[in-house]
Amino acid sequence: MSSSPLRPESALANTWTIARRELRDALRSRWFALNTAAFVLLGVGVSFLSASAGGGGGLSGFGRTTAGLVNLVTLVVPLMALTAGAGSVAGERERGMLAFLLSQPVSRVEVIAGKWLGLALALAASIFLGFGLCAAIVATRANADGAGALVALAMLSLFLALGMLGIGLLISVLSRRTSVATGLAVFCWLLLAFATDLGLMAGTLTWKLSIQTILAACLANPLQVFKIWSLDAAGIPLDVLGPVGQYTMDRLPNALPWIAAASLTLWAIVPGASAALLFARKPAA
Repeated sequence: MSSSPLRPESALANTWTIARRELRDALRSRWFALNTAAFVLLGVGVSFLSASAGGGGGLSGFGRTTAGLVNLVTLVVPLMALTAGAGSVAGERERGMLAFLLSQPVSRVEVIAGKWLGLALALAASIFLGFGLCAAIVATRANADGAGALVALAMLSLFLALGMLGIGLLISVLSRRTSVATGLAVFCWLLLAFATDLGLMAGTLTWKLSIQTILAACLANPLQVFKIWSLDAAGIPLDVLGPVGQYTMDRLPNALPWIAAASLTLWAIVPGASAALLFARKPAA
């Protein structure tokens, strides 16, 4: 009996081979170096500004640095992951490499899984290297108090990146050109980062939405979930987010981490799985 390419060990080997190729290409690309440098510069810049705002000089401690980084990470990480995922399949399709890849003894699901895994590893390397260098610089001028909050922020940043990566892959599968995929990824980022907030503000003023409805809408947005969970993990009172944050503190003090974890897990799984299913039905060209 001939060996089947669908055997689990064969599928894992194929997935890992594609993931290593994707990881190697990502580590050699300019976006990896630029995004890593951005994390370091943003972290050190926020630390410096936090110290200046507090009337001091130099760099502030880990606690203030973490609090200041939450909003910046909410913008930078999704854009980074969305564009990375958006260019993966569409870029190879446009260069004519996708048909060659699919002519090899690999399944389409293995291709998507390998690309997701390779890009996820590249994003993890960029995030942890950036945060690590930032922490090393801050540690030269501050004690270790609050360092755990920065570690938690790095972990949650990766959690958010995985969800955005799945959306980027889904966009890439649906797009025939890299420029179209990148444009859709940026549009999705704008929608999640800005349009949702503006829509909620308009809806609240127009239809007098209840706090429960606004909270439910926030928990459906991965960026808002990340922000709420990050502030809670850093020990920052959620009333800084207004009435919604106060309501969350009063009604969901213990359930918030579980709800946030479930929401981000769904965002990490559903778009990537949808990309694999759609890719299995699309032509290579």
